[in-house]
Amino acid sequence: MTTHVSTSNPVRSDVPAGDGSAAAATGGRSRAWTVAGIVAGVCGLGSMVTSSMVTPVYDPDLVDDTSKVAAALYDQTNQMLAFHFFALVGAVTLVVFAAGLHRRLRDRIADGIAATVAVAGLVGTSVVLVLGSGLDTEFYWAFQEDEAIVDDANAAFYNHWLGTIPWVWVLAGLAGLALFSAFRAGAVPRWIGLVGLVLGGLTLLVGISPFQYMAGMTGPLWLLVTAIGFAVGDKAYRSAA
Repeated sequence: MTTHVSTSNPVRSDVPAGDGSAAAATGGRSRAWTVAGIVAGVCGLGSMVTSSMVTPVYDPDLVDDTSKVAAALYDQTNQMLAFHFFALVGAVTLVVFAAGLHRRLRDRIADGIAATVAVAGLVGTSVVLVLGSGLDTEFYWAFQEDEAIVDDANAAFYNHWLGTIPWVWVLAGLAGLALFSAFRAGAVPRWIGLVGLVLGGLTLLVGISPFQYMAGMTGPLWLLVTAIGFAVGDKAYRSAA
């Protein structure tokens, strides 16, 4: 009579058996990251609106007189504070959305660069928002003083900074095109991929062109529509066990 004895010798006896795929799949179905994306999209649009409300340096009647530009900026600190809030909340939540999107794409695409390109584009945009709001503390509190303590030329420069840098959403367009690539690989719903192609492609195109600040209009819109799409329209992925 022959006796066969089977033994198991795990490398780590303190680690439960299994590859953890079930837990990973369950975690991948969470929609918290999509909510972060919706918040980031709303804040992106909010930052565009509020920065557009800081206008003295673009006023034709003031353009040749930096002292008048500086004087007018002292009356627009509420708009500056609102912009700062929108820009920084948007930057933080955009990183969360980027991480969730990366996990969502890698769950369906084992190989390929779409997930990496998407997260790089979104994180890069987050960095741009942080830098775009980087001068706010320096000038906002200075403008709170009763007496003018800001050099007129520096005040005008700050207004230019506020009206340009936060609008450079070109890398978000790259993320949109990455989602179109993911759609072609069958990883995301068709309409999300097409939105990435249209709005993402347009964001990338105008961002590369001399009209780069127009990317600040289409980029946040793409982000908001895409985040809502993943939140309410990605049912096939979430229902797959």
